[in-house]
Amino acid sequence: IIGTIVIISTTLDFVQEYRAGQAAERLRQSVAVRGHVLRDGKPLEIPLAELVPGDVALLTAGDLIPCDGRVLEAKDFFVNQALLTGEPYPVEKAPGELPGETEILSAGNTVLLGTSVISGTAKVLMCRTGQNTELGEIADTLLAKAPPTAFEQGTYRFGILIMRMTILLVLFVILANAFFHRPLLESFLFAVALAVGLTPELLPMVVSVTLSRGALRMAANKVIVNRLASIQNLGSMDVFCTDKTGTLTEARIHLERHLDPLGRESQRVLELAYFNSFFETGLKSPLDDAILEHKEIDVSSWRKIDEVQFDFERRRISVLLDNGTNRLLVIKGAPEDILRLSVSYELDQAASPRPLDDATRASINAQFESLSKEGFRVLGIASRQVGKDQAHAVVGDEAELVFVGFAAFLDPPKASAKAALAGLAADRVAVKIITGDNELVTQHIFAQLGLPVTGVLTGAEIEKMDDLALAARVEQVNLFCRVAPAQKNRIILALKRRGHVVGYLGDGINDAPSLHSADVGISVDSAVDVAKEAADMILLEHDLGVLHAGVLEGRRTFGNIMKYIMMGTSSNFGNMFSMAGASLFLTFLPMLPVQILLNNLLYDVSELPIPLDRVDDDYLSHPRHWDMKFIRNFMLIIGPVSSVFDFLTFYIMLTVFHAGETLFHTGWFIESMATQVLVIFIIRTRKNPFRSRPNPWLVACSLTVVAVAALLPFTPASEFLGFVAPPAFFFVILAAILIFYLLAVEGMKQWFFRRFASE
Repeated sequence: IIGTIVIISTTLDFVQEYRAGQAAERLRQSVAVRGHVLRDGKPLEIPLAELVPGDVALLTAGDLIPCDGRVLEAKDFFVNQALLTGEPYPVEKAPGELPGETEILSAGNTVLLGTSVISGTAKVLMCRTGQNTELGEIADTLLAKAPPTAFEQGTYRFGILIMRMTILLVLFVILANAFFHRPLLESFLFAVALAVGLTPELLPMVVSVTLSRGALRMAANKVIVNRLASIQNLGSMDVFCTDKTGTLTEARIHLERHLDPLGRESQRVLELAYFNSFFETGLKSPLDDAILEHKEIDVSSWRKIDEVQFDFERRRISVLLDNGTNRLLVIKGAPEDILRLSVSYELDQAASPRPLDDATRASINAQFESLSKEGFRVLGIASRQVGKDQAHAVVGDEAELVFVGFAAFLDPPKASAKAALAGLAADRVAVKIITGDNELVTQHIFAQLGLPVTGVLTGAEIEKMDDLALAARVEQVNLFCRVAPAQKNRIILALKRRGHVVGYLGDGINDAPSLHSADVGISVDSAVDVAKEAADMILLEHDLGVLHAGVLEGRRTFGNIMKYIMMGTSSNFGNMFSMAGASLFLTFLPMLPVQILLNNLLYDVSELPIPLDRVDDDYLSHPRHWDMKFIRNFMLIIGPVSSVFDFLTFYIMLTVFHAGETLFHTGWFIESMATQVLVIFIIRTRKNPFRSRPNPWLVACSLTVVAVAALLPFTPASEFLGFVAPPAFFFVILAAILIFYLLAVEGMKQWFFRRFASE
C-alpha cells in the first residue's frame, strides 16, 4: 500500500514535469539557432543539431561556427577564437594547403566549433561535429557548469531548511517512542512516513510546471524563454540595461544630412559614405542600410582592393578602393576619432585639402555638438590618397586623413517606449542606457521620452576607474555613453556587486559577454547567432512593452511558487509537528504510516492547480527575491496555529467522543486534511481572501480532496486503511473547528505581514 501511494505521487510529479518540459522545449526550438548549408548543391536552413560531417556550411558575419571544418572559399573572413585560444583579436581564415604538422588552433585554413564569425563570408566543409570536435574533447574543462542563479540558490536553501526540520522531528519521534518502549518497527515506519509527509516532494513539479506555464504565457506575449529559471530572475530584476537603438528608438534610421566641414550639404560626403558601406563585407549596421538607400550613387568605376574591418575599440572601418587612375582609402566611423586622425580637410574635390588648424577643428567640433544636441547620430567621413601599388590596408594607414564631413542620421523615439518606461519605473525597475553613441544624442532622446538623467558616465571616464570606483558610481548614473564592449560588461558586473538583479538587452556580436554576465540575458529574434545563443530570453518584437509584460509574468510565476512554499512551511509543517507532539502522550500512534502517506498524496493532488492560480496585482508591484528568514519566520509563526487546533481536536476526540485508536485516527485524518488543504485560500493572498479570486480549478480540486477525505471512512476501503465511520456530531464540531482555524490563520497572517514583511 505504501509503495502504491508513493508510485502514484511520483507518477503525478513525473507526468506534469514531462508535459511542462515538452512545452518549454517546443518554445526553445521555435527560436533555435539554425545554420545555412549546401546539400546536394541546394542551400538549406536547418537547426545546428542536425548538421553532419560532409555538409558545406555557408557562414557570414555574426554566425556561430557549427563544426570543425576546412575553409573552401573565403572573402575577408575573420573569426573570433577567444573561447579556444583566449586571444581577443580576430583571425583571418582562407583556403589553402598547410604543412601536416601545423597546430590546428593556428591553422589559417581551419575553423573550429565554439568560435564565431566577425566579418566576411565563407564556405566551409564540415569535418567534425559535436563531441568529436576540438571543443568537444576539452568540454569538461571549457564548458564548466554556470554558477547557480538566484532562483537555484533559493530553492537549494529552502531544501536545506526543510531537511533540517525533518531530521529533527524524525529523531525526536524515534527517541520519544524508544523512551516509552513502543514497538520499534512500528515507531520506525511512523517516523519514515512522517519524513515523507514533511518533504515537499511536489516542489520540483510545481517549479517546473509554474515556470513552463509562465514560458507559455510569455510566448503569447512574444517572449521566448531559452532557460526556464530565468523567468524568476526576470521577476526579480530591479535594474534593466539596454542600448537605445531599437529599444527606445524606432531603429528605422534615415540619412537626413551630409555636410562638409563648413556645415553645407555635400554630395561628396554622401558619395564617400556610400563607397565605404557598399564595399565593406562585415556585418552591416542600420546606419549602413540608411546610407545604401541612396542607390543613385554610381560605384561601377571603382573596385575594392582591401579593407580594415570594423572593431569596437577603433570604432571605424576603412576600405581601399581603385578606379584605374588612383587608389583611395575611405574611412567612416566615430566623429571624434575620425577628426582626431585628420590633419587636413576638404571643401571641394577639385581643390587641394586645407590644413586643419585649431580654429577650424573647433568649428567642426561645434558643428558636431550642434547636430548631436538636435538628436542626430553622426558619422565622420574621411579619405586618404595612397600609392597605386599599395595592395593592402592596415590599421596604421588610418592616419594623416583628409576630413570630408559628417553623415547625420535621425532615429525617432518609439511611440510605445514612453509608456513602457513609465510602467517599468512604476514597478520599480530602474532603466540604464549603455550605448556607443555620444551623450548629447542620448540626452536628446531622454528628453523626448520624458526620462530624467540622473548621471552620465563616458567610456573615457570608465577607463580611468577601477572596479570599486565604478561600483560606487553606477548606482546614481543612468546614462553610459561612448562605451566599448568590455566596459558594458564591467558596468553590469559592478551593478551585480551592488546587490542588484540585472537584466541586459543586446543583439550584436559585442553583446555576448554582457548577456552572459547579466542575471537575465535578453536578445531579439533578429539578433546575430552569438547573441541569441548567449541569451536567456528572446523577444520576438524589439519593444520594451513586450519586456515589461515579461517582467510581470516573472513575478507572477514566482508568486505561485511561493504559495506552495508557504503551504509546505506552515500547515503541512504544523500537522507533522502535531504528530510528533501527540506521540508523547498517546498510548498508540497518532496516525498510521499508511494514513500519513495517504494524507500526503491527497494533499499533493490538491496542490496541483497552484501553477494556474491568479496572483494579486499588488504582489506584482515590485521585484521579488528569495528571503529564507522571511520563510522561516512564516513557518514558525503560522505553523503552530495549525498545531493548536490539532491538539484541540485530540482533546475533543478523547474527551467528547471517548475515541479509541481507530476513531481517533479517522477523526484526526479528516481534520488534518481539511485544515491543511483549505488554508491555501488564506495563504494564497496577502489581503482579505474574499477580495482575491482563486483559480476555479484550485477551488474545485481543494474541495474535492476534502470531500474525498471526509467520505473515505464510509467506503469499503476504510477497513484496509484503518478508518471507521465517525458520528454525525463530529462533522458539526469539525465545521466549527475549521471556521475558527481559518479565522485564526487570517488574523496571524495579517499580523505577520505587518510585522515582518519588508515591503
